[in-house]
Amino acid sequence: MKENAPRDRGCMVGIIFFILGLGTLLPWNFFMTASLYFQGRLNTTEWSNGTEVIRKEYYFNNWMTLLSQLPLLLFTLLNSFFYQRISEAIRIGGSLVLVLLLFIFTAVLVKVPMEEDSFFSVTMATIWFINSFGAVLQGSLFGLVGLLPQRYSAIFMSGQGLAGTFAAIAMLIALGSDADSETAALGYFITPCVGTLLTLFSYMVLPRLEFAQFHLNKSSKYEADTTDGLLKGTETVARYNQESGTAENGKLNGHANGSAACSVDEVESDPHSEANTHAFLPIEQDNRGAAKAPVKEVFKRIWVMAFCVTFVFTVTLSVFPAVTADVRTYFPNTKWERFFISTCCFLVFNINDWLGRTITTWLQWPSKESRVFPALVVSRLVFIPLLMLCNVQSRSYLPVYFPHDSAFTAIMCLFSLSSGYFVCLSMSYAPQLVEPKDAETAGALMTFFLALGLSIGAAVSFPLRYLV
Repeated sequence: MKENAPRDRGCMVGIIFFILGLGTLLPWNFFMTASLYFQGRLNTTEWSNGTEVIRKEYYFNNWMTLLSQLPLLLFTLLNSFFYQRISEAIRIGGSLVLVLLLFIFTAVLVKVPMEEDSFFSVTMATIWFINSFGAVLQGSLFGLVGLLPQRYSAIFMSGQGLAGTFAAIAMLIALGSDADSETAALGYFITPCVGTLLTLFSYMVLPRLEFAQFHLNKSSKYEADTTDGLLKGTETVARYNQESGTAENGKLNGHANGSAACSVDEVESDPHSEANTHAFLPIEQDNRGAAKAPVKEVFKRIWVMAFCVTFVFTVTLSVFPAVTADVRTYFPNTKWERFFISTCCFLVFNINDWLGRTITTWLQWPSKESRVFPALVVSRLVFIPLLMLCNVQSRSYLPVYFPHDSAFTAIMCLFSLSSGYFVCLSMSYAPQLVEPKDAETAGALMTFFLALGLSIGAAVSFPLRYLV
């Protein structure tokens, strides 16, 4: 950072980017955590031969997961065509406004009686569009935070990492209120409306802060190239000081479901140090560097990490939340039953996933060259049968081997902790395996395989849920 750079007074810019990070993942987390509300409106029951049966099974969690993750993969593939001529203000401000309108629409829908098929179709369309705008918002903000010093990327992703916890706590508060279920659901969906408004207000305040003005204006010469690279994946940040010939560089930070808070190390300014890279960061590399290696050559160096990040997300999304959200408590017909899924499934997962990513600040094991690393990633397959053998209801084929709540919670803790840890290590190790000039290409490849893993996991969740 330049010596004459202004200070971030009161950490206002840091607070704003924490809020912006939180706001980017509100769509995914609030729809996912509200699975009980949606299933309650969709999976109505009727009596048949003296037995209460579900009239029609919609597999909401499976479709919600798939339609939430496909936009991320789609925009990763179509980024260079979609973002070439769209300004930053429209991408970020416009996306936030549209996300807000869709949250308001979802809140209003709580009070509107609808036939199940129509409600399902409308909800799925809402999930697709709100996550599409969320993908645009996410990539654009990663580009914006890349213009600031490295620690602000960590703050931004910490906000993302806590978005799921925020949604789970909001659901617990709604369930704990004395209001009827309809009013509680209305209050729950009003919460992300307020959160999105706060995110929009924060973005509007950002350019008026002296610290943000200094760094954003300093990089204004890259603006034309930036719009062409948004959501391209992980880009290289190379900001040269013409007087001293130095640049600020650092490490790549991973993002999963958009919910990441990887380890971040401050790196001394040095023109030969490793390039600073971030998931979805769109700052173009200085053309004065050496020629980049072909994509095929870069992939040969990082294919193990690409496999690892894809495999981790495939395993995670194959059972969470499609299978885990259907687990039922060992203590039915109690007050605890209302809070069980929100606590033991969503809150436990999000806290431990964030903790797993945070651990990489102090511990990076195994090393990037170790064969143990991919072996441990593959070993996470064991969580799929373990979770399928919990008290998932309804079920047709498999027995229940882990009926108690404590067993399910323990499995979820290890499942989510390992997910966050290995995702962060994979995303952090990839750019270290190539030359600094190829970090941009490595990051773009890793971003694609990240989105691919999310989509594959969402697709695999359908047969796995059926097998239960």
